[in-house]
Amino acid sequence: MVNRTVTSKARDFRMNILVVGGAGYIGSHMVVRLLDEGANVTTFDNLSSGYRESVLGGTFIEGDLADLDLLDKVFSENNFDAVMHFASFIEVGESIHSPAKYYRNNVTNTQHLLDAMVKHGVLHFIFSSTAAIFGEPDYVPIDEKHPMVPINPYGRTKLIVEQMLADYEQAYALKSVSLRYFNAAGADPDTRIGERHIPETHLIPLVLQAASGRRNNISIFGQDYDTPDGTCIRDYIHICDLCDAHWLAIKALKSANQIAAYNLGNGNGFSVKEVIDSACKVTGVNIPFEIAERRAGDPARLVADASLAQNRLNWRPKFDNLDIIIKHAWEWEQTLG
Repeated sequence: MVNRTVTSKARDFRMNILVVGGAGYIGSHMVVRLLDEGANVTTFDNLSSGYRESVLGGTFIEGDLADLDLLDKVFSENNFDAVMHFASFIEVGESIHSPAKYYRNNVTNTQHLLDAMVKHGVLHFIFSSTAAIFGEPDYVPIDEKHPMVPINPYGRTKLIVEQMLADYEQAYALKSVSLRYFNAAGADPDTRIGERHIPETHLIPLVLQAASGRRNNISIFGQDYDTPDGTCIRDYIHICDLCDAHWLAIKALKSANQIAAYNLGNGNGFSVKEVIDSACKVTGVNIPFEIAERRAGDPARLVADASLAQNRLNWRPKFDNLDIIIKHAWEWEQTLG
């Protein structure tokens, strides 16, 4: 049986970190990484999309960022060194049909969090941002100088928060690092936790659900893009590499105390068909798929230029092989059957 607990390592100085949204996919993996590094971790999550059992250690508080009294209580009773924020809604399609939901949670509730931090003198913040702030790419790979013209409410909410952070830095000396993910994927290599969304919208878990029999097939939305095999190309970054970048970012923020933003990806693009082919190889299953119409707003290529993070944070992805990313995700998928 896999040991699903995490024990903190001893450290001379143990950072006290609040992880908002720490019961979700990325947040729960970050909690594990922080515990592995010896940090004192408090997770704050309303469990609207996360899972309590995914939080493998530290202190857990069930709560919502709309609850201003609870936020004030949490910050009054703890002496946090920094806050990491993962509690955003992330479905592009839903954001188009329900923009109010996205602006209320991703923008207004984030402001509640920032205001509580400023009030209580907690001035270091790591923000979970997204490549969606760039919109349709003018060029690839996409670096931090690329124009930011989001094409959906989800991307706009994330850009608004990045702009808010710049204003809060000027007015209140709140220092932040915004990390712009491309496609987070994979799972904890020890299968303690992994990716679970309801509904699931991410390609790799959808493909693996088809491999395990939890889904009948996988849809490929368009095969006439300007790419070698006609399907969309995306940059997949292993969840553990993503957490490495967050840990390095928070250490850099504590030492340099400067606001920054970084793109995070492998710098390699894989098409939808390449992902399916890799999953067939890893699982040994001939995964059924069907061709569907293109989805509105799907760019042909989204690939990161992460050289700024590599140079300034000394960050290097360890799991940049697609087969390894899918292998770890498949091992997790097999625990869900």
